[in-house]
This record gives sequence, C-alpha cells and structure tokens, in this order.
Amino acid sequence: MPESMKKRLGEMLVDEGIISEEQLQEALHEQKIKGGRLEKILISQGYVTQDVIMAFVGTQLGIPHVSLTEIGDIPNDVVFSVPESIAINHCLIPIVKKDKKLTVAMADPLNVFAIDDIKMMTGFEVEPAIASETEIKAMQAKYYGAAAGAGGGGGGEVGGDMQEIINSMGAGDNLEVMEEKQEEMDISKLEAAGEDAPVVRLVNLILTEAVRSGASDIHIEPYEKSLRCRYRIDGVLHEVQSPPRSLSAAISSRLKIMSSLDIAERRLPQDGRIKIKVLGKEIDLRVSICPVQFGEKIVMRILDSSNLSLDLPKLGFEDDILPKFEKAIVEPYGMVLVTGPTGSGKSTTLYSALHYINNPDTNISTIEDPVEYNLPGINQVNAKAGIGLTFAAGLRSFLRQDPDVIMVGEIRDKETAEVAINAALTGHLVFSTLHTNDAPGAVTRMTNMGVEPFLITSTVHCVVAQRLLRRICKDCKESYEAPLEVLEEIGVKPNAGETVTLYRGRGCATCSNTGYKGRMAIHEVLITNDDFKKGVIQRKPTSELKKVAREGGMQTLRECGVRKVLKGLTSVEELLRVAHADSEE
Repeated sequence: MPESMKKRLGEMLVDEGIISEEQLQEALHEQKIKGGRLEKILISQGYVTQDVIMAFVGTQLGIPHVSLTEIGDIPNDVVFSVPESIAINHCLIPIVKKDKKLTVAMADPLNVFAIDDIKMMTGFEVEPAIASETEIKAMQAKYYGAAAGAGGGGGGEVGGDMQEIINSMGAGDNLEVMEEKQEEMDISKLEAAGEDAPVVRLVNLILTEAVRSGASDIHIEPYEKSLRCRYRIDGVLHEVQSPPRSLSAAISSRLKIMSSLDIAERRLPQDGRIKIKVLGKEIDLRVSICPVQFGEKIVMRILDSSNLSLDLPKLGFEDDILPKFEKAIVEPYGMVLVTGPTGSGKSTTLYSALHYINNPDTNISTIEDPVEYNLPGINQVNAKAGIGLTFAAGLRSFLRQDPDVIMVGEIRDKETAEVAINAALTGHLVFSTLHTNDAPGAVTRMTNMGVEPFLITSTVHCVVAQRLLRRICKDCKESYEAPLEVLEEIGVKPNAGETVTLYRGRGCATCSNTGYKGRMAIHEVLITNDDFKKGVIQRKPTSELKKVAREGGMQTLRECGVRKVLKGLTSVEELLRVAHADSEE
C-alpha cells in the first residue's frame, strides 16, 4: 500500500477538501455509537457520494475506478471466465478480456488472495479496477442470480430469484396498496394465497437465504406502502431485498400454514414452530406473529443445532475464569444463575453446562419455554402456561421425579423463585436465567421479587452475566497504533512511551464489508463469598454489592471485553457498543 494510504481515510478526505473537519467528527461520533465503516456513514449522511469515495481511493492506490452502470452489458464469456463462487466470495466481477489480460472490477482491489485465485483458475494476467460493492452485487445478481445476493456469507440481498418469482406472479408496478379491512378478509382467499406456488417459492427463498447467510433471526415488517425484510447476522440487523407490500397477507398466511397457526386470527399475537430441512441441515424456526398498524409483523428465530457448540472452553471464558465456573456447576446442590438480555447466549451457556455434567449416573430435567435444542440423555419439558404447565408447576413435578439437577428456563416471578430455592435447599443443583444487566444485579432482582435475602445467600453460589461481541473478520483484519484517547476510553493506561497495537476489520467480501464475522461471549463470573453474602443480608444496593464482588476477584464485563480487544479478537468500537463502562467506585 502506498505511503499516502497509511493515513486514515477520513483525515485524507479532509486534507483534500472533500469533506470538512466538522463533517468528519459527526461521522466518527455516529460510527462510535452504531459501528460500521466510516465511508458508509459519510455516504449515508450525504457528505460524499459513493462514486467520489471510489474515485478518491482508486487515485490514492493508483488503481483505476470504473462505473459498472456506465459499462452496461458485459459479454457472457468474460463474466464466466471467473468461477461464480470466486466472484461472489471476493465481491468482484470480470469486465474486460483482451489478449491474456483480464480486467476485474473489485470492491477490494488489494485482495491479493482473490487476484491469485483468478490467475490460477484462468491463467490470465489480472488488472484490478475499483468499483462500488453495490454496483458489483447488482451485476452479480444480473448474471449469477440469487447466489450473488448472499454477499459471500452474510448480510447481502436476496438476489435475482426473488424478482423472478415476483414477475411470475405479476406482482410488480401493476399492483397498488389497498386499505385492508381485516374483519372482512375472505379466509378462503387467504388460505389459497398462502398455498399459491409463487408465494411458497418466495417464502422458501427468504428462509433459505437467511440460513445461508448465517442469520439468527428473520424480521418481516409491513408498513403503509412497503414491506421490509431484515436478517439479524452476528447480532446486527441487515436489510435485504424485500417483497412488494401487496404480498404481506399472502406471506403471513403461508407462514401460519407452515406453523399450524390459526390463519383466520389477525387481531391477536400467535406463536408457533416450523421444522424444515434446508441446505442439507434440519432447522427449527420459532415463529412470532404480532398484529401491527398495517398488517402483521413476523419474527422467526432460527435454531440451527449444527451450529450449537456445547464445549465450554469455546464459549469465550478466559483461562483464569473458566475453572471457577466449572467448579460451580459440579457442586452437589445450590443455584447457578446466568443473566443477560435476550439474545446474549444464556441458553447456550446453560446447555453447555448441562452437557459438561451430563452422565448416566445423573438425573437431569429441564423446563423451558420453549425447548430450543434437544439434548440426549436430558429430560426436557416444554412449558405451556395456557394449560397450567408453568415453570413453577414443572419444578414441583420435577421434585417428585428423583432429580439431581434441574434447569428452569427463566425465573420470572416470586413463585418460581421460591420453588427453585426450595429445590436448591433440599439437595438439588438448580440452573436458571434472569434478565439483569450484571451479575450482582441478579440478587437485587430476586429481593425485588420478594425473596428473603437469607434464602438467596443460602442457595446462590454462582452468577454469570454475559454479552456477545462480534469477532473481527480474519480475512480483512488489520492492526493500528491505538490513540491515547481511545485507550483512556476503555480504561487502558500504557506506560510512558509505550505504544499499544489494536485491531479492526477493514471490510471485505467474506464479512459483507462489516469488518466482523462470527461472535464470542464475554463473561462476568460472581462466586459468592462471606463478604458478599453479608452485603446481601444487609440489603445493600447493587452498586455496593458490585464493589464487594470486585474486591473478591470478580472481573466485570467491560474488563473481560478489554482483554478480548487487547488480544485482537474484537474492536474497540464493538466493545463500546455492547459493554457499558464500569462505574467509578
């Protein structure tokens, strides 16, 4: 890379007078809050166009910039001179072939691996040109179809197949958005629409592309004149190509049929499950349908058992913390709690703990809402509050089943908490979850439910709080010397004259230019000691309990995240997005 490119892009744009210093600072502030690549933020805020960015970067690199919209059609023999998989994975497309030279438009023209792959595959000398990712993906969708929309592994658009399906339905510009009167909807027409072959293909495409992209959730949201489809990939929502608004009722009907839900009910929320086989994998979908102003919002949680890792060391526990957790989960009785918001990986941690202690001489029973993954050798029960099978009722039943270990999906109320504590007091090991911000907060949450402090101190011996951080993409990982103000913000104090090297993702086709690929957990493991129990009995506030826990050796979520940053596993921006600063004591 030329010396001129070693300066950060934002500073270079300011130096060239393309943007102002104020505009750069505003973009950096938004990047700090929301994450993402700086150039995308500058473009979204209207400070610069994508063509200007591409031309500027191309000039700095000494690589020509091409506009694919101006090139128009590319001969098929040129496009397919490079295998489709190579083009999609590396976000590129061949545009000119002359003699033994092949000009290739690339989102990342410094990707030497892609250039070497093309040379090896084609035998041509490769001349890279820089083009926008959007234009490249549009060309890929034109020539390759839906596979191009996957974006080489996440976050891309559902490609040409969707448009083909829509066209086959005649669902294009000829359709208008009509005001729906839900109570007068013809149920037979809804059912027929849900079974219509193009709608079936469209829903199958949405599900397939979500699984291919590694998404954890699918969101389908109707608005007055549009229907938005988004995938949650590595914890962040990405908008993909969406069907026309007029197909909202048909898509909703199709998913209700697949979930065995009431197709006539459009006024109340409904929950269901779908089991499908896609891309050679068996996938469970948890479906939630909620009526909103302009139709029904659908959210589907994708449960892929092939991606479930039950190996505790692979969950992200630090080497000095893992032994504490392992010791806590092999105790003969007591209570282990895992806390965190929805989607923070609590269930995976609990499943891993159960897998660790699961053996033929241990009777393990769980009650969950719902059962997310089937664990061999463990008795799992689905909670059904509608028929009286609540967490508390299930726990009472377990106590008559000669249990050794019990897991309850979540402690939501005083009744469940008291039954769980009673089980722990009578010689059983109990696992459960709570929704709290940190580990000491679990104790405060239980006392707020009405549980007596002496019961908590007699049973709870371990609380784990956790969050998920995105990993830096290995294919575009780059190092940089951390500015002092960045180190101060995350609580790192280097010695005088010492430099600290941090890492970030530059963005590439593999990670859909996000700079991140995959996730890992950070943990706050609280092992209760006498001082902490004394504070609980005295009903000290969470801030005081946290101070006592830290004095007893507890590492906070933020401190654990800083260790991940210094190891080069994640970025400062991702840490600031997920983990709040520890309060000053």
